Amino acid sequence: MKTRVTAVLILLLITSCVPYKIAPKFKKEGYKVVKAKKFKRKLPNETSFIFKDPKDADEFYNYIDTKYQLNGLNVDSQVEFNLDGNNYYLSYSETEIEDKALNLPLIVVDAKREQNGNDPLFSKSHVLREGHWYLILTVYDDNIKNCLSENYPNKPKIIQYLKKLKQEYITTHNYEELLFEKKS
Repeated sequence: MKTRVTAVLILLLITSCVPYKIAPKFKKEGYKVVKAKKFKRKLPNETSFIFKDPKDADEFYNYIDTKYQLNGLNVDSQVEFNLDGNNYYLSYSETEIEDKALNLPLIVVDAKREQNGNDPLFSKSHVLREGHWYLILTVYDDNIKNCLSENYPNKPKIIQYLKKLKQEYITTHNYEELLFEKKS
């Protein structure tokens, strides 16, 4: 009995892919407000609104450019918007985080081939990768204070604004429609 269980476990291990890096999924709310450096080490240590970008490259750029009528100038940094009579400045960046998994069957085959004196066939396929893109949004006020930081007084309103912005971006396919919407 033990040998059968061991054999089945070894068979499952050999015929499977083992994930060792998994991109975050924001299931509950669809976004996360966190220091960007905690999300990905290479990002700045600023509290940011982060969400997964389901669209193609440069779509958010086109969306922001059209929505705020920037004509291609400073689209990714210091985009001014007004909320409750106060001026705020939106900046964003994009980053990729990959899911990575070891493809054990191909590693075993290549190891056996090398043991027999042959060249490996699947060396480029030992690791399976799938990229996921995320948008990192930061908002500052006129005093250059991060509006998403823990003790900022209008943080809830800023987050509500960013949630609406995210939703509008995801649901809008023709960004020119934004120019015809009634401003409130």
